Amino acid sequence: MPAKIYKISLTKDEKRTLIDVLNKEEQKIKKWKRAQALLLAHENYTDEAIAERTGMSRRGLEQLRHRFVEEGFKNTLEGKGKGHRPRSLQGKDEARLISLAYGPKPEGKTRWSLRLLAEKWAALTEPDTKTVSRETIRRTLKRQAANGPHQAKGYPED
Repeated sequence: MPAKIYKISLTKDEKRTLIDVLNKEEQKIKKWKRAQALLLAHENYTDEAIAERTGMSRRGLEQLRHRFVEEGFKNTLEGKGKGHRPRSLQGKDEARLISLAYGPKPEGKTRWSLRLLAEKWAALTEPDTKTVSRETIRRTLKRQAANGPHQAKGYPED
């Protein structure tokens, strides 16, 4: 078995925080497992013993150790965030798409479809223009419509 690359050494405050997490009755199970694993790793338990006590996989323990060394105690205990990706279209691009959608209809069509908007968007020749999917266009237009009544602004009714 190879030697552990990332070793856990906790300060007194960190140990106290982990013990508090373990003693709280209402706690997310993942956070509880991470706290228990960090304490056991600090006490030099083997990965097999930690995995048996916590129910974590060996790979999960390796990732926990790595995160502790690289990102610090707080990020390790709280876990990886499940944050959302930033919007594909922001600012000028979003405004340009909305003005395109509510502008003149394409020739021979009664309204813009998502596919037509995506094709027109891709045909724009501006170098800073991003390519976007039909789903991004749909979400952008839906979000814009939900922000207030658009009929008052002279936009077509749905």
